[in-house]
Amino acid sequence: MTDQPPAIAVRDLRKCYGGKAAVDGLTLTVPRGCFFGFLGPNGAGKTTTIRMLMGLAPPTSGSIEILGLPMPARAVEIKRKIGVVPDESVLFDRLTGGEFLEFAGRMYGLERRVAAERAKELLELFELHSAPRKLIAEYSKGMRKRLTMAAALIHRPEVFLMDEPFEGVDAVGARLMKDLLLDQVRRGATIFLTSHVLEVVERLCDRVAIIHEGKLVMEGGMAALRSGSETLEDVFVRLVGADRAAERLDWL
Repeated sequence: MTDQPPAIAVRDLRKCYGGKAAVDGLTLTVPRGCFFGFLGPNGAGKTTTIRMLMGLAPPTSGSIEILGLPMPARAVEIKRKIGVVPDESVLFDRLTGGEFLEFAGRMYGLERRVAAERAKELLELFELHSAPRKLIAEYSKGMRKRLTMAAALIHRPEVFLMDEPFEGVDAVGARLMKDLLLDQVRRGATIFLTSHVLEVVERLCDRVAIIHEGKLVMEGGMAALRSGSETLEDVFVRLVGADRAAERLDWL
């Protein structure tokens, strides 16, 4: 429906640490059913923004609405509707993958039988079922990312918040994850993604925003970007002022 509120609406969002703004007056609207890339150099404020959207870090000022619901006033209701893949996977190392997925499903309110069935199916889908008794503590970084993605999918959320979801994942696993995310967008879900791999963002995303030193410096559709002569990498480097890229050391 056209009168539905956007998936994410952020207005004049600020987050300060020790008097310094990590996010400085960010205003952003993410439409429903959009694959949205949120980009910036290291330290630009991407992860801080994601943490505020997740409800893990309270903003210093400004407002956040997800699916028309204000954060943090309705945080519990919002968290039932979102799937999260944080930059650092925080998992229960003494559980097996299946046990963790069942736990995640139950936390999202699924019935025990449904949670168990979906956990089994997700383990097979993400190719984590070959050693069912293997503890998460023994998982590689890529396996942990796959498991985190599976946990984010188990309750079929309307919005995904993903911070570097492909980091440490091999090519086969990354391809599987990308295809799954595209399927979620086709069914109407919204994905808010940060990634340093600009080629991935350019291939997957409908819209992109670039943040630099806590401020939004560019936001627009990928189709308009592709119609020009610049690649996403060209735009990114130009906007974040990476002039040092052209410098050389005499002895190298």
